[in-house]
Amino acid sequence: MDEVFGKRSVEAVPQPAKDADLQETYRRLLARLALRALDEAFSVTPVGLVGTVVLNGHVATTDPATGRAVRPCVVSMVVERTDFAELVLDEPRLDPQRCLRNLGAVVSRHPHDLEPVPPIVDFDPARFKIAADTAVVGPLDNRPDLLQMDPFAFERLVRELFTAMGYETWRTQNSRDDGLDAVAVRRDPVGVTVIAVQAKRTKNVVSPEVVRALLGTLQDKQAARGVLVTTSWYGKASWEIAHRNGQRLDLIDGRNLKALLLEHLGIDALIGLPKLPPGWQPDDIV
Repeated sequence: MDEVFGKRSVEAVPQPAKDADLQETYRRLLARLALRALDEAFSVTPVGLVGTVVLNGHVATTDPATGRAVRPCVVSMVVERTDFAELVLDEPRLDPQRCLRNLGAVVSRHPHDLEPVPPIVDFDPARFKIAADTAVVGPLDNRPDLLQMDPFAFERLVRELFTAMGYETWRTQNSRDDGLDAVAVRRDPVGVTVIAVQAKRTKNVVSPEVVRALLGTLQDKQAARGVLVTTSWYGKASWEIAHRNGQRLDLIDGRNLKALLLEHLGIDALIGLPKLPPGWQPDDIV
């Protein structure tokens, strides 16, 4: 501080921001941009025409390992109009990051490093092209095929479905011991119900051993119920196990999964099975 003409002058010395502060600022900016994009999408579309918006937030950058232009996805979410309408975006105390979590968004853990996340739903027609030997589904249909999805993306989609059905969901750590993919919790005045969820993306019948293993996991984890979700179907033995344990176990086969995705997430999906399961109709997979 110097004396200048009898007055004190103050020199402003810029201080570099801490990396942690910059990273937090970037996370908040990413969350605000995602909310703004959703707000714009719902604002410019008719209520009766668009009820669900799928947002995949990509960043245009260069891969330092290859020098090639890339577009990593850093945030992905499926949002219902009714859920978004409950938000008060102008509220100063609204935390944009907590808001995204509440909406079930999948956000990069390190967005400042452009660490990508797999999109929950990817509508790239090239990705969902049906294989030539899949006779039931036409090769020119560009709707998402559940069998063509990345396994982690399919598990995430199942979690999003449970969230849309009113559950709080968490992804479980990868483990060969229990085989669980998610934990879903529903809270009501009576108490808390914990559900163990397992997702099987397969074109083959789910064996009874998988169903029995889930029952064993319920006992080990002290979960109230278990839900096994698959893109394919269950045989007679599996349904008998489920019926004997009707208070603890639910089986969702591919055709029921397809109907639930359309009802709760507005996703009209395909299941590119090479042949129709026993008792199914063509409409069950297309």
